[in-house]
Amino acid sequence: MTATGPDADVEGVENIDDAGAPVTSATTAPPRAPRRVRRGIAAVVSFIGELLITAGVVMGLFVAYSLWWTNVLADREAHHQGDRVRQHWAESKGPEQKELDTKDGIGFLHVPAMKNGEVLVKKGTDSKVLNDGVAGYYTEPVKSALPQDKTGNFTLAAHRDGHGAKFHNIDKLKDGDPIVYESQNRWYVYKVFAILPQTTKYDVGVLNKVPKKSGRTKPGRYITLTTCTPVYTSNYRYIVWGELVRTEKVDADRTPPKELR
Repeated sequence: MTATGPDADVEGVENIDDAGAPVTSATTAPPRAPRRVRRGIAAVVSFIGELLITAGVVMGLFVAYSLWWTNVLADREAHHQGDRVRQHWAESKGPEQKELDTKDGIGFLHVPAMKNGEVLVKKGTDSKVLNDGVAGYYTEPVKSALPQDKTGNFTLAAHRDGHGAKFHNIDKLKDGDPIVYESQNRWYVYKVFAILPQTTKYDVGVLNKVPKKSGRTKPGRYITLTTCTPVYTSNYRYIVWGELVRTEKVDADRTPPKELR
């Protein structure tokens, strides 16, 4: 005989409510979130994902522009300006002037270890100058000497990344490596003698006529190359110093000195 009372066990029934109706496990499970809520959450997650993907694409394009396309544009402009300088030289055969400035540049820097070809040199080191893919000589905070001066420090800056990145490989320079400056009528051959891999960007002493951090204590004919470091940052400055070892007069064929052959 089966029990039929309110306390009897019923198959598939866990309990009986106050009204005598069976309460199954299915009715005690937590209610599921409405489908509309789930769809809303999925839409929000999808939208955020699309935003992140878009942001990543934009950042990638910005990096490509900064590190590649600006190089293309700067190299093109530097090439045009360099051609104008050489044309100006060809049209003016007179003696070299004390001030080497021309409208488009004063000469060309050649540094074989950096493998960057010839680099046009212009007056000034602000972004407007350097963004054209050139090297600029300092007018402030310490005024640069020019190569033909009897003593002094010919101080130059160029970008390390983007906008031509003319000093990107400055860390490849070693003691004894040549740095050659080409003016209208003369080659100036320097040799690297000191390197400062990192210093604060406020260290203007590296530009002094006698750059004591290089180890030199007496006036001479120096050249200083400066750029940002580490790569892809502008937190510090990388410094290379060279000293003039000789000059050569430019011949009719503009035959480069042996260091460039």
